[in-house]
Amino acid sequence: MKFSYKEITKIYEEFNKDIDSISSDDLKKKYLSKKGNLKDLLKKIGEQEKEDRAKFGKEVNILKNFIEEKVEILSSSLKPKFSKEQIDVTAPFEKNTPEDKKPKLLNKLGSTHPLTQELEKILEIFQKMGFQIEESRQIDDDYNMFQSLNFPIGHPARDNWDTFWTEENLVLPAHTSTMQNRILRKYEIPIRVVIPGRCFRNEATDASHEHTFYQIEGVYVDENISMSHMFGTIKAYLEAFFETELDIKSQPSYFPFTEPDAEFVISCPFCKKEGCSICKYTGWIEIMGCGMIHPHVLTEGGIDPKKYSGFAWGFGLDRLVMIKNGIDDIRKLHSGELEFLDQF
Repeated sequence: MKFSYKEITKIYEEFNKDIDSISSDDLKKKYLSKKGNLKDLLKKIGEQEKEDRAKFGKEVNILKNFIEEKVEILSSSLKPKFSKEQIDVTAPFEKNTPEDKKPKLLNKLGSTHPLTQELEKILEIFQKMGFQIEESRQIDDDYNMFQSLNFPIGHPARDNWDTFWTEENLVLPAHTSTMQNRILRKYEIPIRVVIPGRCFRNEATDASHEHTFYQIEGVYVDENISMSHMFGTIKAYLEAFFETELDIKSQPSYFPFTEPDAEFVISCPFCKKEGCSICKYTGWIEIMGCGMIHPHVLTEGGIDPKKYSGFAWGFGLDRLVMIKNGIDDIRKLHSGELEFLDQF
């Protein structure tokens, strides 16, 4: 039997649908019991051709471990137990306060934060496109923040990216590009990696700006890579994320670590270029910065820019979540406001 991911992918997608609709006990019975879906898949390991057997078995076991972990988390034995007799000593009222005088509290155990929800969807899209995931750091050094990215000491462009520093001369990353040099050195070509992480900017906050936010970096390096590969890759991701076809265009920009540089612009997925409040009635939305990785950055990462080329991009996760869900103030995502979070 020839090796194929189709059966593995089918069970993975089916499980992700079932996880929101059936109980943990039913999930365990359907997938992990002696007659479950995974049992049939495990039997097929021996049916694979000799050279594919180990690879197929590895993928099946990854899926098995994933399902077992999810079922364990969802099992009732791991959920917190509450009873009417329990008293919440942190509640802002006394035990004998009349019910109509007590503040209204959300009667829920909790839910996944909208940023986490969308991040998981985004990473799944990129994994299906063949990208690996590498988490960014929340504190770094001057070399990875600036020097490795073509920001030499004294370069004026540093001022635009200056952020918070510690007494030990370490820096809180202003972008996930701080991981780029590590990625270039760690992975063998072809390199396809996305890097989610928290970023920090020394700026005032308002409805569209925060000093702390999340970003996702992308790095792609191989032979004969061009701008057309970059536009096609980003377009494919965004169409999967917004679940609609998009028109795209670019406009010039400047980043020291890419050349040429561009701002990636998409047709508004909500009004189809007719104009609405989300796109400020222009029909277009600027989504992210991107560009071909600068030869100096490739060289610093140990890659020959005469033989290889690549592209990189970085987009704000918070902003995409705001656009997709019609959120008008970025500060709500970090406020801890339960009535806002309860919508998700």
